[in-house]
Amino acid sequence: MTDAISAPVPLSVLDLAPVGTGSTSAQALRATIDLARHVERLGYHRFWLAEHHNMPGIASSAPAVLIGQVAAATSTMRVGSGGVMLPNHPPLVVAEQFGMLTALHPDRIDLGLGRAPGTDPRTAQALRRSAAPLSADDFPQQLGELIRYFRADPDAGIADGGVHAIPAAGNQPPVWLLGSSGYSAQLAGMLGLPFAFAHHFSAANTLPAAELYRRTFQPSPALERPYLMIAAAVIAAEDDERAEWLAGPTGLSFVRLRQGRPGLLPSPEEAAAYHYTEVDKAVLDDRRTGTIVGGPDTVRKGIETLLTATEADELMITTMMHDPADRLRSYELLAGLWSEQDAPARA
Repeated sequence: MTDAISAPVPLSVLDLAPVGTGSTSAQALRATIDLARHVERLGYHRFWLAEHHNMPGIASSAPAVLIGQVAAATSTMRVGSGGVMLPNHPPLVVAEQFGMLTALHPDRIDLGLGRAPGTDPRTAQALRRSAAPLSADDFPQQLGELIRYFRADPDAGIADGGVHAIPAAGNQPPVWLLGSSGYSAQLAGMLGLPFAFAHHFSAANTLPAAELYRRTFQPSPALERPYLMIAAAVIAAEDDERAEWLAGPTGLSFVRLRQGRPGLLPSPEEAAAYHYTEVDKAVLDDRRTGTIVGGPDTVRKGIETLLTATEADELMITTMMHDPADRLRSYELLAGLWSEQDAPARA
């Protein structure tokens, strides 16, 4: 087991606390804590938790709560949201939560924000307690209100009618924008914020969004130059055949999601026994464009090709596997793909 990663760019983790058949949400959450400890020892740079709702196979529905647990269980790795879906929450609540996390874990918390609800329309209404539709203008307004709460100056921190977010003032974590299209890429560039792109489910938009982000970037107090992180799905195993077997559950899970039947993450045996229609196969082929699956050599080539194409500053890996032990092993194999001489000089 390696003590540190020597990859061409920093490697990080995006986790969804997957719940497999035969398991429970409680077991999945404990497995996420185990994974965080494991990848910190391996030298991963940051560990983010995604927000999804009304999905039986994903337990990471409350990122702020889980971030606190992961940060308490680790000591050096950055921990954050990938992301908080801002339309689901009042900016005041997000500011209070992440101000508190930053106060408890200084210089270790990230606040990644998305503008999609991360769920179906009915669940989104239940979260927001409103049936009113969201417009494209709402996200920038929500973002501006959220950032104002973090300002240390009490007068500047008044976001609405003298309301203060305690303890957000003076405890602002780095704010990231997340996206899978050009909208968030352009907004991140215009605001001078770091940008994380969801290559794992929007591969066709990766290069256009990366170009748009860099072209529209304006230096800000938060960032002097563009910083692009690409999130990719990776499943690594001892050889290509084993990796393909372990990747079966994510494919079947995606097919069921597209059918409107989300469920627990199936086992490799369930995925192998499933009868895929021609439509299902087309869905899987399209999804595989954002996924890297294979043994060490195959995965290394896939990652280096992606980094060359995108010129990303950081790569965030998401790995959905039925068995937590296989997931640990995948991140371990990935961490050992590069030797010291491969690593670039870093400031």
